[in-house]
Amino acid sequence: MDTPAAPEPAPRARARRGRSATLTALLAAAVVGTLGTAPAAPADTTRPTVATCPADLAAKANCYTGRDANGAYYTMAVPKRWSGSLVVHAHGGPDFSYDESTTTEDLERWAVMVDEGYAWVGSSYRRGGYGVRMAAADTENVRRLFVDRFGRPDRTYLHGQSWGGNVAAKVAETHGTKPGAYDGVLLTNGFLAGGSRGYDTRVDLRTVYQYYCRNLPRPTEPQYPLWQGLPANSTLTPDDVHDRLQECTGIDSERADRTARQQRNLDDILAVTRIPEHSLATNMQYAAFLLQDIVRKRLDGRNPFSNRGVRYEGSRDDRALNAGVARFTADPTARRDLSYDSDLTGRIALPVLTLHAIDDPQVFVEHQAAYGAAVQAADRGEHLVQTYTRESDHSTLSKAEYANSLAALDTWARTGRKPTPASIARTCGAFDTAHGGGCFYDPRFRPAPFATKVRPRPGGLHWPAMTAAQERAWSRIDGVGIAP
Repeated sequence: MDTPAAPEPAPRARARRGRSATLTALLAAAVVGTLGTAPAAPADTTRPTVATCPADLAAKANCYTGRDANGAYYTMAVPKRWSGSLVVHAHGGPDFSYDESTTTEDLERWAVMVDEGYAWVGSSYRRGGYGVRMAAADTENVRRLFVDRFGRPDRTYLHGQSWGGNVAAKVAETHGTKPGAYDGVLLTNGFLAGGSRGYDTRVDLRTVYQYYCRNLPRPTEPQYPLWQGLPANSTLTPDDVHDRLQECTGIDSERADRTARQQRNLDDILAVTRIPEHSLATNMQYAAFLLQDIVRKRLDGRNPFSNRGVRYEGSRDDRALNAGVARFTADPTARRDLSYDSDLTGRIALPVLTLHAIDDPQVFVEHQAAYGAAVQAADRGEHLVQTYTRESDHSTLSKAEYANSLAALDTWARTGRKPTPASIARTCGAFDTAHGGGCFYDPRFRPAPFATKVRPRPGGLHWPAMTAAQERAWSRIDGVGIAP
């Protein structure tokens, strides 16, 4: 769910070029697995290989790369003036394939953490496609690799960005109680509602889009259930899907160049799904290809999604929409497996600090409301501080805010004194002087409930989506979850 920033092109080219990074990331790789969970395997004892650091860190750190026993690529950076503490990074996505450049590019994006004196390590994950527990196990594995090579750090902090926030939060719940493993968690623009509810936005987009556009599939093409995203044998590319979106809504065109029908379709789709226009194209790619990956490659064709009982509102004719939109009900075992893999119980035992852009167009800020409700329901509120900024980007926030957040988390972990959103906002200025990027905190902001942004399914108003008791019970079922 992470799309790198690009130089600002001309208006017409902006939509095409802006989506190119997303489309490249969404090209699916054929990955087949059997159902199961992903325990943390013993760390590969092969020593990391010395590598060239990104240019901004070349004079400041020593870098290393390698591949762990499960096939996941990793990158490590140790500052020449190391503070003794480590950041273990969980990247966003999920993308559908990775290579050795994945983690080095992540290091370059979050070089400010190394600038602040932290060692840094990140895993590419062993395969592309969906799998939160798999990615969590690979994140834990790369921490062990670092310890094998450099010894136990003074403090170790998890950082998860976007979908990596889901991964890091899962690491905190599954490995965070082990003595000496982790000391705190930083979640930035984190996808924290979990898979069983967090993807309902894309499910709704997939069905509402087809009601208005009727071109994915076309009437002349083989029909299939929309909860699949795309059928397993689909030959459509991301460009093909985008071209159909353009055909129906004129998303790439200036408003004056759209037909009246395109504008009506676009207005209705945006109003009903509550997705911003500038992120509709990216969300449409996930609605097609990510749902396909989850259903076909991870759940053996079973449907984990439902829209029974959902009333869609905001269109020119809600009665016709609700009468005509496709309806479907989840397979209980598929929903259980997706929930077990990705949902969060809220049972945290470490200091967890979140940072989220209020106008994040990809991972709505209401994900924070879902996570806060889950943590409170688990009676772990003393371990959570949530902060918000007046920013509108998803993939990258201010360097000053990343550095400030890490410093606040480090102080909390070392002293036991829990910060407040206001106290964190007050300390940002010094980091802005050092790193730039600005400070945009709004200490008074509180997100609305998740259900105000993502239409709840029956029973979907309570949090957590998976209780600790459910997790324990499900863990005893042979083959539960998603295969690593």
